[in-house]
Amino acid sequence: MVDSKTPVSRAEAAGLLAAVADPIRLELLHLLVGRTRCVCDLQPEPQIPGNLLSYHLKVLREAGLIEGTRRGRWIDYSLVPGALERLHAALPDPASVARQLVVVR
Repeated sequence: MVDSKTPVSRAEAAGLLAAVADPIRLELLHLLVGRTRCVCDLQPEPQIPGNLLSYHLKVLREAGLIEGTRRGRWIDYSLVPGALERLHAALPDPASVARQLVVVR
């Protein structure tokens, strides 16, 4: 598990945040929090075509946020351990920003 205090590079942070910046991908992450779900159960609202769902899942997989496990003809998706912590670490730390402001002034 990644500690939320563990810094990520700005390039990695930008990639992670870009991956979840789309409303469909953000909803998919919400659907996967705390559980594994079959791709057949991952249809966001409003529903989208299967090929578009596959594209959004691919973006999240390539960002290292989710993983898929084949089960016969289906794929079960889940969050990668530490995914939410990595996303949290990608956001600016308010304490760090405050310290920088004090130094600049």
